[in-house]
Amino acid sequence: MNWLVLIASGVMESVWAIALGKSQGFSQLGPTIVFIGALILSMLGLSYAVKTLPTGTAYAVWVGIGATLTVVYGMITGAEPVSVARVLLICGLVGCIIGLKLLGGESS
Repeated sequence: MNWLVLIASGVMESVWAIALGKSQGFSQLGPTIVFIGALILSMLGLSYAVKTLPTGTAYAVWVGIGATLTVVYGMITGAEPVSVARVLLICGLVGCIIGLKLLGGESS
């Protein structure tokens, strides 16, 4: 369960990062509200996950998921350039996230 919450909070990290960019310095109400809500959910999920997962592993997975989804979103929308090298690097990041999950374990 804690891994599912961690994954969901990583997705929320991506949502708040994207909303932060769209808020234009918090001058746009809709994206600002999405930013605040996603930020709260993301932090709550991460705090729940670190109760049973090693903090370093949980944080790395959380950041990795958020960064990956944010970059992929940027590439899909055209805000970020797409290249073979960038796609391979993102695939490497995903591979590292999966590796941390497989080796992560739970703390007692």
